[in-house]
Amino acid sequence: MSHKRIPKRQAAIAVGGVVALGAAAILLPNANASQDGGSSDAAVAPKTLKAGDASDLASQLAGLLGDSFAGSYYDGENKQLVVNVVPGDNNNVIVQAKKAGAAVREVDNSMTELEAGAQTLKAKATIPGTSWAVDPRTNKILVTADSTVTGEKWDQLESTVQSLGSGMATIKKSAGTFKTFVSGGDAIFAGGARCSLGFNVTASDGSPAFLTAGHCAAGGDQWSDAQGGQPIATVDQAVFPGNGDFALVKYDDPATQAPSDVNVGDQTVQISQAAEATVGQQVFRMGSTTGLADGQVLGLNATVNYPEGTVTGLIQTNVCAEPGDSGGSMFTQDGLAIGLTSGGSGDCTSGGETFFQPVTTALEAVGATLGEGGAGAGDQASGEEAGAGEQGAGDGQDAGAGQEAGGQDAGDGQDAGNGQEAGTGSELTETH
Repeated sequence: MSHKRIPKRQAAIAVGGVVALGAAAILLPNANASQDGGSSDAAVAPKTLKAGDASDLASQLAGLLGDSFAGSYYDGENKQLVVNVVPGDNNNVIVQAKKAGAAVREVDNSMTELEAGAQTLKAKATIPGTSWAVDPRTNKILVTADSTVTGEKWDQLESTVQSLGSGMATIKKSAGTFKTFVSGGDAIFAGGARCSLGFNVTASDGSPAFLTAGHCAAGGDQWSDAQGGQPIATVDQAVFPGNGDFALVKYDDPATQAPSDVNVGDQTVQISQAAEATVGQQVFRMGSTTGLADGQVLGLNATVNYPEGTVTGLIQTNVCAEPGDSGGSMFTQDGLAIGLTSGGSGDCTSGGETFFQPVTTALEAVGATLGEGGAGAGDQASGEEAGAGEQGAGDGQDAGAGQEAGGQDAGDGQDAGNGQEAGTGSELTETH
């Protein structure tokens, strides 16, 4: 059976009418801040930046400042990059950071100390149901424990955090349970599992393919666009658990066309390139269970201890998700591909944490490129698409971003059954 298009929906993410209306209202303005300082004080005054440009500047300053660099985050209210520096004998680093356009904040904990603390947690507190990531806004390690971490496990975690010393880490309790978001939704299917297509890409051999969550590959090697339908794509590479949660799935028909946009209802968001996440950045997630949701990036290089094993290198956010949203796209209002939904805790009623696989590292690992002739990890050309998946089977279910398993419920609770609705769509102008 030949597929010369992304089955049924041009590989775009579809959501319910209510979310579509909200998305249209917010995406149309799509206002972006000026990138230049625009005044003679630009050398010393923080520049007004878009989040994507702030991420680029943060990478440059990390190399420039060396050991003095202690992380950075995006101040969305003022549209500025805030860079943490550890003061020392050479105050020239602060001058350099200010000249580059960042707002500078002096802090106590260096990145070396924070990373050493994270290694101690890995060695002494790798407990299922825990996670940790450096939070540059507090200059501490944010340690999160889900509801299963009690008794001796809690005592072990707490004592390990205390051993790091005062002012190095904080512990947060989550009401939910850390699990991968697998459940019933309507996107792509393999055996009893259902997942969401994240972004369309071009494999290293030039064939059309897509990225999704690595834990989706446990459902089977061959994927279809309808439950019980003929396979249209085959898993080529997958990582989970370990150094990420991503899979490259190649379309069986080499003539399959994968457009570079995300369909959020009655309009599409053009995806221009893949980009690194920045703490404080506003992001949006599409899911077949919950539709469109938004929130902020809370931490980078997060370690999550799922029941199936430890996954490193993830993005921590306060974006809600539920089972059925796995594998789906995380992107920005101005069209940057940021992540693939991995797992977390909570739901879109009470909130929670959700972790994402960075798109840039997934592209680099599998050797794929994003968009038409685009460059690979982090330097992608015009657009790859968040195609979350195809239209689902039966019952008019739209393929959103969610993956899931016919009955198999992974996460704290997101279940999409057949024909899920985009329930909690958040509007793309505010952060909830």
